Amino acid sequence: MAAVFIHLSDIHFGQEKDGGRVTINDDAKERLLEDAAVEIAKLGTGATGIIVTGDIAYSAKYEEYAKAGKWLDRLAECVGCSRLDIQMVPGNHDIDRDAITPVAMFHLDSVREKGDNMLDMLLDDEVQREALYARFAAFRDFSGGYGCDLDVGGVYSADVAVAVAPGRTLRFVRLNSALICSRKDDKGKLILGARQRVFEAIDGEEMVVLVHHPLNWLQDSGEAARFFQSRARVIISGHEHFPSLNIKAVEEGCDLLMIAAGATAPDDIDEKYTYKYNILTFEWEEGADALAVTINPRTWNFEMKRFERDNPFLEGRSERNVLGSPYFRRGVPSVAPVQGVVDEPPQAQPVANPVTGSKEVDLSMSEDVRLVRLRFFRDLPEGCRRRILVELGVIPADLTDRLDHTIEQRFFAKLVAQGRKGELSAAIDTAILKLKSGDDE
Repeated sequence: MAAVFIHLSDIHFGQEKDGGRVTINDDAKERLLEDAAVEIAKLGTGATGIIVTGDIAYSAKYEEYAKAGKWLDRLAECVGCSRLDIQMVPGNHDIDRDAITPVAMFHLDSVREKGDNMLDMLLDDEVQREALYARFAAFRDFSGGYGCDLDVGGVYSADVAVAVAPGRTLRFVRLNSALICSRKDDKGKLILGARQRVFEAIDGEEMVVLVHHPLNWLQDSGEAARFFQSRARVIISGHEHFPSLNIKAVEEGCDLLMIAAGATAPDDIDEKYTYKYNILTFEWEEGADALAVTINPRTWNFEMKRFERDNPFLEGRSERNVLGSPYFRRGVPSVAPVQGVVDEPPQAQPVANPVTGSKEVDLSMSEDVRLVRLRFFRDLPEGCRRRILVELGVIPADLTDRLDHTIEQRFFAKLVAQGRKGELSAAIDTAILKLKSGDDE
């Protein structure tokens, strides 16, 4: 059962400063849709999902995510996966720099200076914690619509699993390397924090870490690397706009593959930086009871104005890499598929974070509820969502307090639990029509 993912990073919706650049970048994004459709069709199966390792937007504004959502919907359709099967982590451009107050700046500088102890103190205080995450307001709404919620306790998010064979599962671990990003960040100054560095290994599962910044951007890179090489099998990152691939033999029978993506839409196009994305295929290698990762790197041909295979990126390596996978081997012995029986394409399944347990939103919610959630949080700005909650009698019209993302998630869950999904969906339809006609914000 091959699990196939489109891997994007640094799409930067909203970065263009003039109409000509908008046109050029939009053309490249259109060609990416065409190229991805052709390459996936060659595999004879639809994609399992889409991975975005940060910098979806450029200034973390609602309108930038609105454009991104429409384009990602089209990509999902082109590669044959559900638009709900999109995973993402935040990048430094997914923080709203306008929301960095002097007090927030002081706290961010203090975390850089004092490390984990200061970060833990902020995360343990509810008021300070929400102030820390206020920079991610638009991203939290957008990613929350997909179920990729930021864990405001500063813990990693791991709630998607994909079976690649009976008893052999990939668990995707999402990290927020932008947690202490500010207006300008220097390499080696960011911090993941202990709550993200430590994650539980599970027999029969190999972990794929999704993170925006490569490890060399972190103060705690050494300790993070020790946990990752012990617990994870693949690290997928972005940020530097130039792709790289490294496979480390951690110890006998244990490997770590690190792949950094080029930018899907870099700031500037030159001889080194251009439009790039990857197609990643994850499979179970029966003989070695191991995870095999096939990389199809795609890059922009400047002369022909189209995407093609990026052979120099592989640097002579095989496109298919079999990784020593100790946690697969520790699982219950797997049974190979019966010859002649065609496996169904693997599906991404929500699972609880083994550290934090169940989250605010029920991870087992049905697909139609997940679609309503996507439209409510991704497609509507905060003011529209608030009016719907007032219209449905969830909050009083004279409430002046701002509703943070966590509270809105609870109200959403409450409406669904009351059997009012249909009312909520109809209200969303009305709000979206008003937005399109310009009658609403």
